[in-house]
This record gives sequence, structure tokens and C-alpha cells, in this order.
Amino acid sequence: MLSSRHRPSATALLAPLLLLALVAGCGRKGPEGSAASAPAAASAPASAAAQAVLLVAPEDVRTVGLSAHASGPVITGSVQPERKADLRAEVGAMVLQVLKENGEPVRRGDLLVRLDDTAIRDSLASAEESARAARQSLDQAERQYQRLKTLQAQGMSSMQALEDAEMRRNNAQSDLVAASARRASALQQRARTEVRAPFDGVVSDRKISAGDTVQVGRELLKVIDPASMRFEGLVSADRMREVAPGQAVQFRVNGITTADFVGKVRRVDASADAATRQLAVLVDFTPGAGVPKVAGLYAEGQIASGGSQALMLPEAAIAREGDKAFVWRLVGGSVAKTPVQLGDRDARRGEVVIASGLAAGTEILRNPAATLIDGQKVERTKLAAAAAPAVPVATAASAGR
Repeated sequence: MLSSRHRPSATALLAPLLLLALVAGCGRKGPEGSAASAPAAASAPASAAAQAVLLVAPEDVRTVGLSAHASGPVITGSVQPERKADLRAEVGAMVLQVLKENGEPVRRGDLLVRLDDTAIRDSLASAEESARAARQSLDQAERQYQRLKTLQAQGMSSMQALEDAEMRRNNAQSDLVAASARRASALQQRARTEVRAPFDGVVSDRKISAGDTVQVGRELLKVIDPASMRFEGLVSADRMREVAPGQAVQFRVNGITTADFVGKVRRVDASADAATRQLAVLVDFTPGAGVPKVAGLYAEGQIASGGSQALMLPEAAIAREGDKAFVWRLVGGSVAKTPVQLGDRDARRGEVVIASGLAAGTEILRNPAATLIDGQKVERTKLAAAAAPAVPVATAASAGR
């Protein structure tokens, strides 16, 4: 039996029990508290975004309507001039002067490049002197022949002397022809040191500068006629039966977004490319419809072999999630995420056919932001700057924060 001096008190026995109960209680409340706080924290941004109001101006809204959808073959290519000249060096010499730069207009016969003609001038002087000497020899041989011919008729000269004089005259005549040919060649070579414009046009590509040494065949510059532009395109051989001369073509030119261009098929090649299986098609611009003045611009369009009416939207109005597509409709005072089925793309208009999911007259957002929420409130206004506290469509990224 313990004495009262060694027996533990009641307070000492209860202290460990209270400590264990406190630890157990904390262990049970910890997971429940964290699980309850997580949904609340996650739902805070969503609820804030749902309450944010989108400010929609009239230019942010598009009404879906029927448009003409061309169903002909797609044609791609570039705008190229029909009249173009690749001017190359016809003599080997040093470039003395380049008188025209890229983009400068030229008239037929204008001097474009001048090459050094020092050596050619020396050859020309030698050829001219040889021709002068050959002419004098011919004149002397002709006089000698005529003299002997007169003497032979009078019986005062032999036939052999007359034949020798005639041979000398013929040789002198041959020498004169050869000397004249050398002179003409030297004159032609000197003329080739001056490169001139073959027609009215524009310098499109200058390849040399003053001081360069060029060899025969070296490219100097290019001249094109901007008034002779045409559309040189390619069509898939699978749809070659739908292409024929005289068909109308509507296309767009890269870099020129003011309007579409209209043309007519002039010629279809008789053979397809062995590597790409595409058929070359030549399209003339319609007179009076305007012609691009820059060569090499990419162009894309469709040949009008068929057409129909369809709902069409620009690609900027269509949002995508993987292989699914949808648009944002304006329904009352909110936006609704609406799935749609896409059809063919009209290369001429740059728009996509909406096969199903929308009806004509539906209002949609023209350029929806990626952070829109289904059911988000919308406020319409005529002046976007008048309601700064609201959230614009273009800056709807702030609505998700």
C-alpha cells in the first residue's frame, strides 16, 4: 500500500487524458475544415466571373444570315506579269553605271545599265581600219582588172594576165566582206554594252551594282509590265472536269484586303504536274475591275462552277475545343455557348459554312474571348467608352480573374 506521500493526485491523472482528447479533436476537424474551404475558394472566381457584366458594342455583334457559297474547285497561286524580261549580260565587262533602281518606271529604249566598252572600242577601230584597207585594195584591183580587160580586147594583153587581175579583184572583194563583217560585229558588241528597256514597264529586280564584273549570261535586272498581270493558279487534278476556259473566278490577293478580284479562265494546261498532281490554270483579270501592281503576291479563290445559299461565319467568330466547334449566342441579357457543325470553307470569302446548330437571324459575338462563361450577363451599349466599369468583350480575360 502506497503512502500518501507517493500517491498521485487527481489533477495529475486528468492532465494526460485532457491532452489526448485535445489532440484527437484537432485531428478530426483538420480534414473537414480543409475539404470545406476548398470548394469555397474554387467557387469564388467562378461566381465573380459569372457576376461580371460584358459590355457589348454594336460592332461586336454579328447577325447570322444566308450568303452565296461557291462550291467550285479551289484555285491557289500567285499574281504574275505576262510581259516580263530577264535582262542578262551579252558581253563580259565591268559595270560602269546602273541608271535605274527597283520600282522605277521605264520607257522602251531607256538606258538601264552601261558596261565598260574600252576593249570593244579598240576592236571596232581595228575592224574599221581593216575594212578601209580592204576597200582600197578592192578599188585598185578593180581598176587593174578593167585596164587589162581593155588591153586584152585590143590584143595588147594576154588572157592569163586578165585572169590573174580578176582573181586579185575577187580576193580583195572577199577581204572587204570579211572586214565589214568584223566591223559590224564590233559595232554590235559595243551596242550590247548598253542595256536598254525592251518595253514600257517597271524595274522589278536589280542584281548588279557599279563596279561589278559580269560574264556573258550574268543576270543584270528584270523588267515587268504591271498592266499585264494575270493569276497563275493550280487546281487539284481530282476536280479537273469542273474547270473549263471562260469560267468566272473570284479570288483574294494576299496583302490587298479592300475587295475581291474577278477574273476569267483563259487556259487550262493539258497535263498535270507529276509530283503534286495539280493542274495549272491561267486566269485573266476582268477589264476595269482593277489589277494589282505588284508581282508574286499569293492569291486564293474558287472557280464558279456551282453555288448555293448557306449560313456562313468568319473563322474568328468560331471557337474550338479539340475537334468540337461552337459560337457564343446573345440570348436576352446573357451569352450562351452553342455547339455548331462546320461545313466547307469558302476560300474566296475566307468564311466557313455552318452546317447545323444556328438559324438565320441569330445574333452572335463577332470575336469572342477565350474566358467567356456560359450564361454570363451582357450589357449592350452604343458607345463602348461610356461604361468604363463594365467589362468589354475584347478584355473579357479580366472576367475570369
